[in-house]
Amino acid sequence: MNSKKFRKALCIVLSALLCVVSAISFSGCENEKTQSTTPDEVSTTAVLPVSTADEASAVDALNSLGIDAESLGIEPNILHDTENEVGFQLEMPGEGDTIAIIHTSKGDISLRFFPEQAPKSVTNFINLAKDGKYDNTTFHRVIKDFIIQGGHCGTDENSPNGTSSYGSEFEDEFCDKLFNIRGAVSMANNEADSNGSQFFINQTNAEAYKKSGGWKNLENMWKNVKTQLANYKDSNLLSAFIQQNGNNCYDTDIVPQEVQKLYETYGGNAYLDGAYNAVDRGHTVFAQVIDGMDVVDKIAAVKVDDDNKPVENIVINSIEITSYSASDSTQNTSSASAE
Repeated sequence: MNSKKFRKALCIVLSALLCVVSAISFSGCENEKTQSTTPDEVSTTAVLPVSTADEASAVDALNSLGIDAESLGIEPNILHDTENEVGFQLEMPGEGDTIAIIHTSKGDISLRFFPEQAPKSVTNFINLAKDGKYDNTTFHRVIKDFIIQGGHCGTDENSPNGTSSYGSEFEDEFCDKLFNIRGAVSMANNEADSNGSQFFINQTNAEAYKKSGGWKNLENMWKNVKTQLANYKDSNLLSAFIQQNGNNCYDTDIVPQEVQKLYETYGGNAYLDGAYNAVDRGHTVFAQVIDGMDVVDKIAAVKVDDDNKPVENIVINSIEITSYSASDSTQNTSSASAE
């Protein structure tokens, strides 16, 4: 083993031994079929401006520990949405708004989009759906009381999260008013700015959230991670630790109480929220289930193998992009908290 490989192996081993909780990676699994992509930009509403105000951020958290965030390439670009309140993602779409209906082998799941907060992610999903790229792909990673994940397009081994409609990986889009609550639809990734075609739906309900320790568990996780970051701050292993444990760096010190309440009420996976992550890691929320959470739960309950892949394929037959109409909709506003 050469010295470079030895150092890399040492970094990974030490990080794993010292970490209290392992980071959860959302990389792609099987390749369903070869896909070509064409970046056909979908028209969306005006994009909200990105705030450059001095809100509490990753830079503040790391600087307080004596860590130079910029030297590590950590430069958060968070959208601070001043036009919406916490919880707005649970509202129904407006008449005529673009929605998606995922037709699966277990039933239909309907989504509303957030094009102002996550324009590239929304455009990517809509283009792939319209081009039929998601047709006959599967939900290849299913973990009850956590997520269902699918939508892998392409066979490029260099694109573990699937091939995007842009033909390459694209950046994260974190917003301080969108959260990985139950029913939220987010982009899969395995490192910062590595979005492709894969997405997941948060399935954790309020009961499962509380059973896992709820907010107290998140606070304890951040307390432990802060201690480890401080211990690593003068070590050449700091970058390796952050790489391995990025999703665990959820800064509970700066999360508003109304966000805590949102998770207590609906459930979800708060530590996946990039807007409050101390090292600029997380998963872009770009849509919310407005109908079909019963189908999501049905998929989450299927038998899986040791790799969390369903024993019997759960197929995405197609994804229909259409306009929302309240008059012929059976959707209801409580879908996100449905059991």
